Amino acid sequence: MVNLELYRVFYAVAKCGSLTKAAEELYISQPAVSQSIKQIESQLGGTVFNRTHRGMELSETGGKQIFAIVEQALKLLETAEVKFNELKNTAKGSVRICACDSVIEHYLLPIVNQYHRKYSDVKINITNTNSQEAIEALKAGKADLAIVNLPMESKELVLSGKVMELNDIFVCSKDFDLKSEIPMHLSDISDYPLLMLEETTASRKAISDYANSLGVYLHPDIEVSGHEALIRLAQSGLGIACLPREFVKKELEEGSLIEVKTEPCMPTRALGLVIPDNNDLNFCTREFINLIR
Repeated sequence: MVNLELYRVFYAVAKCGSLTKAAEELYISQPAVSQSIKQIESQLGGTVFNRTHRGMELSETGGKQIFAIVEQALKLLETAEVKFNELKNTAKGSVRICACDSVIEHYLLPIVNQYHRKYSDVKINITNTNSQEAIEALKAGKADLAIVNLPMESKELVLSGKVMELNDIFVCSKDFDLKSEIPMHLSDISDYPLLMLEETTASRKAISDYANSLGVYLHPDIEVSGHEALIRLAQSGLGIACLPREFVKKELEEGSLIEVKTEPCMPTRALGLVIPDNNDLNFCTREFINLIR
């Protein structure tokens, strides 16, 4: 198949009717234009121009037969490039976001509302996932950005920055029977029914790793996949739940949950904004990231 750039030279010469003018339009030398025409004729196996004293004219059985097709093809390619640039530089398209339920409710929703007011034509798709699922979705090209638990290690992804700190605490309903004095040692928590996230989640791993480092091993009676389910279980009086303070602020203020203070306190964790490591973010996604930052 003939190189696309040769067709571009052919089209320029046909429009200009001159090697010199075509060279000026293409910002290349006249010999380069002449050589390109020779190459396209060689590859097509026929003459596309007649050289006359007036300049370059399309040949009846060669150049005139392909000119309209080449012109249409080049214009289609130009339209494709324009469309691509529009998607990269205008607020049309979509933003696909992955985050867990509580991050969506307590962090992302205000940003989504602000973004939607500014760019109402952009479709926003939010998927409720845990951190590992969000990372896999980014790697597979099924998401544009994600909010995940830190630390995050992946050569295929980029940590764009920390977006939120989390302070894990233990909570229970106000009617729950606490026999120990508060604050209690972390090891005493195991004497009560314990409600925690599933073992596969990054949050649970961070909490368990810290407790294990102190020689404390937490064995939950109930495990669930999301923070909201933990909150409801704790409110129902089924046990003591471990949750970020930032996710139960309303329940603590209302009094439907109370904090079970422990010594030592759990260490602060963080959430981070993660994006693919290809720098090919469209305008919609870049603007959403700017709002987060």
